[in-house]
Amino acid sequence: MSGATGATSTVAPRSSVPAAAPELPATKPVRGRGIGRFLLTVILPPVIVFILAMGVWCVFTYVVLKPSRRFLLPPPQEVLTQGLLKWTSLHPMLTALALTAKAASLGFLIAVVLGSLLATLMCQARWLERSLFPYAVILQTIPILALVPLIGFTLGFDFRSRILICVMISIFPIITTVLFGMQSVDRGLHDLFTLQRVSRWTRLRKLMIPAALPSFFIGLRTSAGLSVIGAIVGDFYFLQGQPGIGALINSYSSQLQSDQLFAAVILCSLLGVVAFTVVGLLSRRVIGKWHESAMDHSRS
Repeated sequence: MSGATGATSTVAPRSSVPAAAPELPATKPVRGRGIGRFLLTVILPPVIVFILAMGVWCVFTYVVLKPSRRFLLPPPQEVLTQGLLKWTSLHPMLTALALTAKAASLGFLIAVVLGSLLATLMCQARWLERSLFPYAVILQTIPILALVPLIGFTLGFDFRSRILICVMISIFPIITTVLFGMQSVDRGLHDLFTLQRVSRWTRLRKLMIPAALPSFFIGLRTSAGLSVIGAIVGDFYFLQGQPGIGALINSYSSQLQSDQLFAAVILCSLLGVVAFTVVGLLSRRVIGKWHESAMDHSRS
């Protein structure tokens, strides 16, 4: 009995719990992989499109146009050397561009404040929306060139008229996007605020304004580009005082200075891109990661 007991005591009992797997060392994310993905998905596509556009430009200049008409569309390298890299040509364009940017910025800010205020008032009272919104649509549909002489004769052909043109062109997207954002709040949230018996101001500040922010920034992006267009249109017709970039474009076009003309157009485009980018960065800063569009963008 004692021998059997000793024999059995020497055998270690098997545990029914499986042994834990050895822990693997934590792997750090590869930084180079993220940079490579950024280059392939963000940087490379616009670079390819830019190269293709330059190729089409060169083909049109050297193949389609006759040598006697090639001055109408100079190749990209001539626009770069004679228009953008030549200081005697670049300096007046930068000076004029600064004035155009000033008019576009002031008109854009006025349009944002005035458009947001009108949209908020129309959202609070249906009779205001029925009274004011049709005229906002009419203002958007009237060709701005038809109003330019009237504005010039009434207010003068100076800097104030340029700002007014910017406001008239860029205010409609602000009104529509803010109004849509405030009116698209979920009805259940409105019922919840009604049960809590909150005031109209609290409902506006804590529910309707935050809900309208995503669409509001979409309107800001659209209006930022439109304000640049309005400033350039104002430069074309309101020629009193210091000339803007639009006045230089008009002068270059009449004198067939194609190199400077295309350089000025490129600078105008860069101004619009800068305005669009600044508003986009501000949108990410204010909205952050909570909106669905930001989450979808981060997955892609």
